[in-house]
Amino acid sequence: MTDPDAVTRISKLLVERYAGLGRQAAARVRTWVFGNIPYGYSEIIVQHLTDQHVDLLFDAFWQVLPFGTGGRRGRVGYGLNRLNHTTVAMTVQGHCQYLRNAHPGRRDMAVVIAHDVRVFYDIAGVYKFLGDSHPLLGVSSRALAKLACEIYAGNGIHCYFPSPLNDHAVLTTPELSYLIGRLNAVGGINLSASHNPPDDNGIKVYDQYGSQPVAPHDQQLVDLMEKATNVTSTPFDQALQRGMVLGIPETLHQDYVKTYVVLHDDIHLPQPNVSVIYTPLCGCGLTTVGDVFTQAELPFLVPPNEGPDGRFSVIPFKVPNPEVFQATEPARAFADAEGVGIVLSSDPDADRVGLEVKLQDGSWYHFDGNQIAAVLCYFLMLDPQGPQRKGLVLETLVTTKMLGAIVSQAGGSWIVDDLLVGFKYVADVLNTLDRDGRYRHVTCSSDQLVLAAEESHGIMVLSSIREKDATPACMYLAILYQRLRREGKTILDYYLHLLEQIGDYADVNRSIMMVGAAGILRRDHIMTSLRHSPPEVLAGHVVRKVIDYWDENVFGTFASESDKLSRNIVQMCTDQYIVTVRPSGTEPKLKLYCQLLPGSEPSSLRGMRLLDELRGKANSIACLLYSELLSLIGVSIGHVGLLLPDIVDLDRKCAFEQKTVPQLREKLSDGSLTHLHELHAWLAGEVSGLIPGVDSLPALKAPVAYLCREWSAELGSTALCRDLRKWAM
Repeated sequence: MTDPDAVTRISKLLVERYAGLGRQAAARVRTWVFGNIPYGYSEIIVQHLTDQHVDLLFDAFWQVLPFGTGGRRGRVGYGLNRLNHTTVAMTVQGHCQYLRNAHPGRRDMAVVIAHDVRVFYDIAGVYKFLGDSHPLLGVSSRALAKLACEIYAGNGIHCYFPSPLNDHAVLTTPELSYLIGRLNAVGGINLSASHNPPDDNGIKVYDQYGSQPVAPHDQQLVDLMEKATNVTSTPFDQALQRGMVLGIPETLHQDYVKTYVVLHDDIHLPQPNVSVIYTPLCGCGLTTVGDVFTQAELPFLVPPNEGPDGRFSVIPFKVPNPEVFQATEPARAFADAEGVGIVLSSDPDADRVGLEVKLQDGSWYHFDGNQIAAVLCYFLMLDPQGPQRKGLVLETLVTTKMLGAIVSQAGGSWIVDDLLVGFKYVADVLNTLDRDGRYRHVTCSSDQLVLAAEESHGIMVLSSIREKDATPACMYLAILYQRLRREGKTILDYYLHLLEQIGDYADVNRSIMMVGAAGILRRDHIMTSLRHSPPEVLAGHVVRKVIDYWDENVFGTFASESDKLSRNIVQMCTDQYIVTVRPSGTEPKLKLYCQLLPGSEPSSLRGMRLLDELRGKANSIACLLYSELLSLIGVSIGHVGLLLPDIVDLDRKCAFEQKTVPQLREKLSDGSLTHLHELHAWLAGEVSGLIPGVDSLPALKAPVAYLCREWSAELGSTALCRDLRKWAM
């Protein structure tokens, strides 16, 4: 039973420590404990009511889990700022009301429900104080998806659900988008946190077009979700017996597969002895990418233990993200053993694509999302051996400007290159074309889409699937790999040729990770400073133009609060590059994008020398920008801290640079440690929380390699320093 005095005491502590935000958190704690909150587990919250856990309690209640560009996404846990049964139930109940409002009088409404493989095991140890049997431990995306089925059924809405009697079944994000249209559904949801660590989860909502709603419709949805406390549900087994929960016909999955397979027929010469390595990064991708590879007769091998696994056990840092080079390290080792020169990957819900290729010296080159987009755009539009398509290309404002140059060379085509971030804005263009036959200067049908792309490894090639999809990207890249291998070339050679032909473009993206409410306040302070006092000089270059997407005189009045959230972007243009800064919609994270533009005269460099020069310039600008933004909140970080992966939060980067680095130098010079394994043990202890819940030692390789080079004159002669440098390289 809850002690009201304990709640009152903790409420006072929250206000004392966090002022106005603490008062909001305290009110939500009282509502959670004493109010009508579905699936509230108030007895668990009672165990939070101690001085020791007041910071955790604040972070769990200071806001309602926000609805960002990709739906609601965050840490699994207890509270309104966490992903749990309560926030899922409120989201689904709100969606039910939204559907009733949008389709008044319709009695045959149905939705499609998808989910990935993730399971919550509290890898970071946040809830150790609750023991090993609290209600959220072991809760999977499928369990939350079943809860959603119960609520839709309770509200009279049918649910199409992957293999209702098979608890190992999954459904990817792009196939969900496809099925909504094929099943004449009014919408759908997906339980997934995409490429986030396993302690996170999320819920995305889709409309009748198979796309995520944009403003003001998403705001209407959010408003209903936040008010939905009275949840109506029917137990899953009863809903299944009554026909409210339905399986998805296998024939529709085969139709999805065929939709892509037919695209490759006239550009693919089968090579049954040339395999690719494909890893789903422990996610769902074998059901889509894998099945298309099989039907298209594209041989592929999957690394051991990288099939469905909700813990992402073998993925370094437990970050199954194709954007992160380290994520495919086991797959690359497998490729080396098998003699294969390419690794393709997808994230857990199979909408993002990753690409690495092996070079002649045995090293591996990681393609970023902009490079993948450029390769595919060139292949689809300009490659003499490709389909040479003409039509519509769509990209977000932070995606490489190289696509525009390709479209210009192709001729007879259109590009929209300034969309807000998120594939829902790509889908909105297609929805508008279907409705009006026009989008701004573009007059074509949606099925004239050639390519849509975003820098975060998202690709779309068909308007019938209004979400990014790793499947066609993997298929085309596998075909290209086979063809180039026959010619003795790699996809990197292909990209270098593209650079020389199209222009000297380069893009580098960074993220500043922060933590909790304090991190959000710091993030927002940086954005406010950029708006009110934009820099006149940035990374050594004069800022010619500042574009603030909150400027209603230029971009129109806000359609809703959700529209304001998506338009929280400041862009600064110089003669040599464009830099864009925007916060994450749901996390205390700031994203930085640096787009290097071609000069007035093309570079005389060629091949890797050209690429290295361009990437070096872009990376230098991005690092300077990173440091200059931090100065706005009074934080300084050096080159060593910048070499740590961006999944490491800012405070831990600073602590590593200020504390661990001097101690490391001392250990190397004083002779107190003589063997590498001793040094590794010490380092592992020092950085045990650098990336919570995982072995953080591999994250140190880049900064340690740099430090060994810097210290070589003084310490390089010691055996331990040489061994450390060899490990780091």
